[in-house]
Amino acid sequence: MINFEPSGFKVKSGNFITGFRFLFTIYEEFNMANVPEYFGSDVFNESVMKERLPKATYKALKKTIDNGDPLDIEVANIVANAMKDWAVEKGCTHYTHWFQPMTGLTAEKLDSFISPTEDGHVIMEFSGKELVKGEPDASSFPSGGLRATFEARGYTAWDPTSYAFIKEKALCIPTAFCSYNGEALDKKTPLLRSMEAINKSALRILKLFGSDATRVTANVGPEQEYFLVDREMYAKREDLILAGRSLYGAPAPKGQELEDHYFGTIKTRVQAYMKDLDEQLWKLGIYAKTKHNEVAPAQHELAPIYGTTNIATDHNQLTMEIMKRTARKHGFKCLLHEKPFAGINGSGKHNNWSISTNTGVNLLDPGKTPAENAQFLLFLTAVIKAVNDYQDILRASVASAGNDHRLGANEAPPAIISIFLGDELTGVLDAIVNGVKYEDKRVEMEIGVDVLPHFPKDTTDRNRTSPFAFTGNKFEFRMPGSKLSVAGPNTVLNTIVADVLDQFADELEKADNFQDALDDLIKRTIKENQNIIFNGNGYSDEWPVEAEKRGLLNLKSTPEAVPTFLAQKNVDVFSKYGVYTEAELQSRVEILLDEYCKTLNIEALTMIDMAKKEILPAAAKYIKDIAKTAELAKSCGAETVFEEETVKEISALVTEMYKALGTLEADVQKVHSIEDTQEMANYFHDTIFADMGALRVPADKIETLVGKDYWPYPTYSDLLFYVK
Repeated sequence: MINFEPSGFKVKSGNFITGFRFLFTIYEEFNMANVPEYFGSDVFNESVMKERLPKATYKALKKTIDNGDPLDIEVANIVANAMKDWAVEKGCTHYTHWFQPMTGLTAEKLDSFISPTEDGHVIMEFSGKELVKGEPDASSFPSGGLRATFEARGYTAWDPTSYAFIKEKALCIPTAFCSYNGEALDKKTPLLRSMEAINKSALRILKLFGSDATRVTANVGPEQEYFLVDREMYAKREDLILAGRSLYGAPAPKGQELEDHYFGTIKTRVQAYMKDLDEQLWKLGIYAKTKHNEVAPAQHELAPIYGTTNIATDHNQLTMEIMKRTARKHGFKCLLHEKPFAGINGSGKHNNWSISTNTGVNLLDPGKTPAENAQFLLFLTAVIKAVNDYQDILRASVASAGNDHRLGANEAPPAIISIFLGDELTGVLDAIVNGVKYEDKRVEMEIGVDVLPHFPKDTTDRNRTSPFAFTGNKFEFRMPGSKLSVAGPNTVLNTIVADVLDQFADELEKADNFQDALDDLIKRTIKENQNIIFNGNGYSDEWPVEAEKRGLLNLKSTPEAVPTFLAQKNVDVFSKYGVYTEAELQSRVEILLDEYCKTLNIEALTMIDMAKKEILPAAAKYIKDIAKTAELAKSCGAETVFEEETVKEISALVTEMYKALGTLEADVQKVHSIEDTQEMANYFHDTIFADMGALRVPADKIETLVGKDYWPYPTYSDLLFYVK
């Protein structure tokens, strides 16, 4: 709220700058108040296209966007010029092809619009060729062996289905990224291929039902969890800076046991950050909808409105970038690591997935009578069968060193893939399998307040322990970690569902009696895949035992999960739809395992550095000072029980820590002799990770015994509860 009272406007004579800043603040806050007017103002979206493009050009571009038709170079030239004029009017001097390499981050190379003239001046130009195609150096990005180090040529290709936008006074053009030979070097190209696959497969099914739909789209809404910590404190912790998570740290006296943070009142400083973040995202046309405190202290969540998968992926990548950038403005550090602090909840990214037609039909919406909705049931059973058949690669799609800390830690789903359907749908499916009529158990819920109306009770409760849960008209894939690009898991989801839909279409298209064949197919598929449906507690000790009896996989770590991409059935399905070639799959396995090894190596070296330079010296100094205090006390005839016992306890822990440090150092050195990436990943998981745990235990105990003034870096209490 702006203060317009005299006391709120104090500008002394001659202090023009102060007055200007105040007036600018008034203007900015007033302007930001009208969200519909500035929403998408930094996006070259459809309304801008309609306004700035000739009708014929706009129609040609729309055909490319909607149908995938090739774009004529003359049309591209007109679009490029309009983009440039619009961007320059908004203060841009550069453009970039914005893409998503296999690093999991985004990449950009900025080129200016300037072009020299004969009289020594410049004009601002941007051609259709520059819009459609770029040529960044591909040798600097992970390729997983797809290309030799000296092979530098790579190409970026405009994705016209995702709108161009302005970021930091540069026109950003969303693109795919491939090698000179056409291999996908990014996360977006396979995603676009998978979206086309599910479109074609779903249309085959819809045709059998008499649908007039001409396009089916996969849709995603990724919920983004994150931590905010004070930037000054962050800067004092080497582990947070280098590894993104705390490698040492004793639990704070208070954690999340009081359950007072989730949905609690948002702190003033955090609220200011969230407001700023919303405004930045809204300008970029990102439908940031919900914000709230998450379960853990200093943890928060931002959730968008649903969107087309490739655009939602772009938006989520942008969101993560802007979250970090905005945090700096407010004196925060935004932590996107899946498990930045031990002992409290980590951060996930729930991937809400559905498929819909261009006629506005959500194919996963049961309607009022799911038992009678054959089309819905067929698509539902297709998803169930796909998840069961390909549970290995669905698990592999979310594998990372950081996410390994989260999965199965009683805060996120276990590493076992299962499907939650809820009581109503499970009852429907059971009735179909048993050949009996389903009895609707839907009841009216009494809420005990006369002025409020009764409403139907939702018989599908939510299950936070399930990795893949049906939530009414979509599936919530809860396994992805907070910093993961959602391109990977959605590429897998789209492809495996497309495969099963084609299997169904192959059978139904040949049927003499469509209805009988449909009934038999649904019943048979449900019966054969009931093992993947589990509505119970995924955190219970009994579930892994039960899951094993059901034949479900339990791939607990990244080195176990990632190689499943290369199982023959998985190579076959990706090759069948042109989503990945076998070589592209092999490259991704190599990249993911290599990233895992590098991550743990950085963490191990950081732990060694902190132990040698910070923790052990701090403990030694404290022991020295306590011992001196004991000597002085003895000379005065005073008791020295505290001093002596403390010295003994810390000294024993220092010895334990020093031995563990030596073991870790020696084992890290052995890594250099391992050449095979899979063998190295296994070694890091089985040996180095265990060594790191053994080193941390005594260090965290020492932290609880050493005086606060001696401890070299901010504690969990400081980091998690400092922000007001």
